[in-house]
Amino acid sequence: MNALSVLNQRWVEAGYTRKPVAVHLLQLAAHVAFALGGTALYFLVPGLAAKVLGLLVSSYGMIGISTHAHTSSHNAIFDATLPNRALVHLGFPFLCGVSALYWWNKHVHVHHPTPNIIGLDDDVDLMPFFALTREEAARGGPLLKLWFRVQGIAIVPILALNCFNIQKTGWSYWVRTLRGPGAKRGAHALDLVLLLGHYAFWIGLPALFFPLGEVLLFYVVRMFLLGYGMFAVFAPAHFPARASFVSAEGETNRLAYKKSKDFILLQTATTVNFRTGPLGRLLCLGVEYQIEHHLFPGISHVHYPRLSVELKRFCEENGYPYRTLGWWEGILESIRAFRHLKPVEPRLEELRPQAEGQAA
Repeated sequence: MNALSVLNQRWVEAGYTRKPVAVHLLQLAAHVAFALGGTALYFLVPGLAAKVLGLLVSSYGMIGISTHAHTSSHNAIFDATLPNRALVHLGFPFLCGVSALYWWNKHVHVHHPTPNIIGLDDDVDLMPFFALTREEAARGGPLLKLWFRVQGIAIVPILALNCFNIQKTGWSYWVRTLRGPGAKRGAHALDLVLLLGHYAFWIGLPALFFPLGEVLLFYVVRMFLLGYGMFAVFAPAHFPARASFVSAEGETNRLAYKKSKDFILLQTATTVNFRTGPLGRLLCLGVEYQIEHHLFPGISHVHYPRLSVELKRFCEENGYPYRTLGWWEGILESIRAFRHLKPVEPRLEELRPQAEGQAA
């Protein structure tokens, strides 16, 4: 029995595979309440302070909805697949305006099997707009190389457009796959209805009661805030220097690469955790425990704090990296990644630290 199977058996015995559905639904209800309550505060209470607070509270709720939908996309909220998929559709296309089909492909089918593997993981391929590796920065003409030298400063204001770009990329994926072979017309139709419902809910419905310009201003400013918020909860897991970028070693098939590697090393060498306080834990809903999540995505985030103690000990005893940053440290290191470009490690196996105990 391999090490991963041993760990999975241990989690079953510890009760970590149980899904605390009531807790999950209460967390989602809280974030929906924040999103709607902050919106109501913005529109119904006069004064600049109320509008700023309303935007912040609503943005907090929207980020929480996205991290909750992230958990659902891994079937970690319910035991059954159908209710998990329903929560993904509620969270991503309807409430956040991001194609569910795009999310499942980008995150579940592409990113998770090969995190930070250059040439296989699309999450770390930001070309031609941004370079993240030294090799990428060496490409192109003089103007592009000049841009790569200043992108570390430019990235801060540009992050405001982050969520608009995610929405746009999701729409592009929806159109491209609809025209491609094997398109699932029913899934595309559902995605489209919910995406259009997003704009009807957040723009059309409020515009019946408030000036359209004010509604659009709220939507756009909140999207700017969400751009920074989404970067803050997702980037610290894979962008800091301690989360290695690794060469695909000529492999073009993600599943083939995954099967040929030590899966635990693949995930732990390319991923780091970050620490949060109580509000951060409610906001992140487990994405701060990215090592645990990447190794065991089907386990509820509610169990990650206890599971992490055992997993950290296992990694230290068996020669696997296990790194945890402070949240602000992780955010700042993620921004620095655009200025201090990372090398691409030629082979994953070279990233294994010295084991303290017996090999797994």
